[in-house]
Amino acid sequence: MATINIRRDVTDPFYRYKMERLQSKIEGKGNGIKTVIVNLSSVANSLARPPSYVIKYFGFELGAQTNTNPADDRWIINGAHEASKLQDYLDGFISKFVLCKKCKNPETDVNIKDGHIVLDCKACGQRSDVDLRLKLSSFILKNQPKKGKKDKAAKKAGRKAKKEAGQNGADDENGSPHDSNSDKADENGDEGMDAGSDDELTRRINSGAADIDVEEVGEVKWSVDTSEEAVKARAKELPTDLKRAVVVNDDDEDGDGGEGNAYDALGSWIIKTAEEKGGVGKLDDVDIYLKAKELGIESKHRTLTVLAQTIFDEDIVKEIPKRAGMLKKMVTSEKHERALLGGTERFVGKDHPTLIPQVSSILAQFYQHDLVTEETAKAWGAKASKKYVDISISKKVRKSAAGFLEWLDQASEEESDDDEE
Repeated sequence: MATINIRRDVTDPFYRYKMERLQSKIEGKGNGIKTVIVNLSSVANSLARPPSYVIKYFGFELGAQTNTNPADDRWIINGAHEASKLQDYLDGFISKFVLCKKCKNPETDVNIKDGHIVLDCKACGQRSDVDLRLKLSSFILKNQPKKGKKDKAAKKAGRKAKKEAGQNGADDENGSPHDSNSDKADENGDEGMDAGSDDELTRRINSGAADIDVEEVGEVKWSVDTSEEAVKARAKELPTDLKRAVVVNDDDEDGDGGEGNAYDALGSWIIKTAEEKGGVGKLDDVDIYLKAKELGIESKHRTLTVLAQTIFDEDIVKEIPKRAGMLKKMVTSEKHERALLGGTERFVGKDHPTLIPQVSSILAQFYQHDLVTEETAKAWGAKASKKYVDISISKKVRKSAAGFLEWLDQASEEESDDDEE
C-alpha cells in the first residue's frame, strides 16, 4: 500500500516519517450504518500511538460513538464517514498529540506525570505539554500508555514504519494545514497531498530522468575519461575543500566487476557539479539520486562509499539530517551500512582529519536517522581495518567513536532492565 507523509503539509518526497493512507469501509443501513477503519492499527503504529487514542479522537470530533478495545481489530465509528474526511481529522490528532511543539517531528513518546500529558521528543529532546482542555486529554489520562514489553514492541513498530526518507521544515505552531480546527484547513484543501507518496517520488524521478535524456545526451554521455588517473587529475584542479579521493575497492564481495568506472563517474560528477554550484551543500538530493540511477548504481552498496566521501563537507554533522532521506532510500542492507561507514571513515580519517574528534557525533546522526543499526555500528567499532585508511588512522577513528559505542551499550542495558521489570 502506498504511503503518505505523516505531516501532509510537507511535500518533500524524501520525508522520512510515513504512514498508510486511512482506508475505511461503510457497512450496514439506516440506523445501523457504521464505518470500519480497516488499517487503523497500522496507521497508529506509524504514529507510535495506541489505536484507541485515534479512534476516540475521531469520535469526539465527529460526535459519534466508537469502540476503543475491539477483540477482532475492527475499529468502528457509528455513522457513514468518508476516508478523506477522517484523514483530515487525523491531521488534527497528529498536530495536537504527536508532533513535537518545537521541531514538529512526530518522533515523540507520551509520558503521564502529575496529571500532565508530556510529549517527549526523541529527535530534539524537547518536552512539551499537551493541552488538557482537549477532550481526548481526559481519555489519555484515564487510559495511560502501557509500559513494558508491549509498549516497547509498539514503539519499535512505529520506528520501523517511519524509516522512509527525509526531514523537512517546521509547521505552524497552531496545527497542520489540515487540522480540523485550523484556519488553514479550508484554504488549503486536499490539493497536492499525494506529493510525499511513493508514486509521486517515482513520477519525480521519471520526470528528472526524462530531462536528463533530452538535455544531456548530446553533451556528456559519460564517454569522458573516467580512469583513476583522469579523476585524480580533475580533482587537483578543484578548490582544496572539494577534493575527494573516491575509494572503491575492486575486491569487494558483491562482484560488481567492471562497474568501477560508474562509481568514478558519479564521484567526478558530484565534485564537478559542486564546484559549478559553489559548494556540495547546494547539490540537490534528487539530482544526485538520478545521476546514480542513470549510471545504474543507485542500488549498489559501493555507491554509499562514494556518497559518504563526496556529498559532505566540514559541517557533516549538521548536513547528515538534510541528506538522510536520500541516503535512507539507498541504504537497504547491512552491506550498504558498512559501505557508508567505510566511506565516512575515509572522508574523516584521510580527507578531513580535523573531523576525527566528531566521529561519535557523526555516528549518532547516522543512528538517529536509521542509516546505521546498532549491530552494524558495534561490529564496525570492534575492530580497526586497513580497507579504507591506514590501520593507524582507523584506530584513531574508532577511538573517537568510543563515546557513541558506550552510549549504545548503556542504552541496551537500560532497555534490558526495563524488560525485566
